[in-house]
Amino acid sequence: MGLGKGKGRDDWQSEKLVELVRKLQPGIILNNRLDLPGGVQTPEQFQPRAGAAADTRLVEECTTLNGSWGYDRDNLAWKSSEAVVNLLVDAVSKGNNLLLNVGPTGRGEFEPRARERLAALGEWTRLNGRSIYGAGPSAFAAPYGARYTQRGDRLYLHLQRYPIGAIELDGLAGKVRYAQFLHDGSEIQFEEPEKKDWHSYVHAGVSEGAIRLKLPAVKPEVPAPVVELFLKQP
Repeated sequence: MGLGKGKGRDDWQSEKLVELVRKLQPGIILNNRLDLPGGVQTPEQFQPRAGAAADTRLVEECTTLNGSWGYDRDNLAWKSSEAVVNLLVDAVSKGNNLLLNVGPTGRGEFEPRARERLAALGEWTRLNGRSIYGAGPSAFAAPYGARYTQRGDRLYLHLQRYPIGAIELDGLAGKVRYAQFLHDGSEIQFEEPEKKDWHSYVHAGVSEGAIRLKLPAVKPEVPAPVVELFLKQP
């Protein structure tokens, strides 16, 4: 790890500490901060490309609302409310957990900018919580600018970059029975390749094996709109 003097497994007697902790509580979950292999991985201030689906170890992404772990009056590198929502979406889409740090002021309060972002995240989650709670990675590959989460027969398309008019979703032809925006329950029409005969398709602009969602020209006034796709039972 390249830890300095006084900061490492030998200085902390990490192996003995873990042995003691597991003796006292065998089912405990530990992270990787004791400078030992294994445990929950805790990347800070960046989004790892892979998650638990590609690695048997658990991952908890750790980040801040601005550039500081504690309250810093002069740190103005605030993430937007939409960026905070997308951090959560990205983590869940990879099977990771998100640890979102908030630093209170010396009076023990959250400043207005922190409250604004937390309120926006709470409101987004109130409307779109089905795509987060109990959901995780999907075997389907999301298009550019989007993320998938899935819970049973519900596939959730998170539109982090809102497309113009329509978006194609590969591998979903014949697999979707209904689609709607999650924030307001409004239906979204979709197209599939049209059959010409038993051996070929007339695509009408829709790629083979894909469906095309017809989206409103104007982005809904919510960060990262979510499309809930009801999948057909196999």
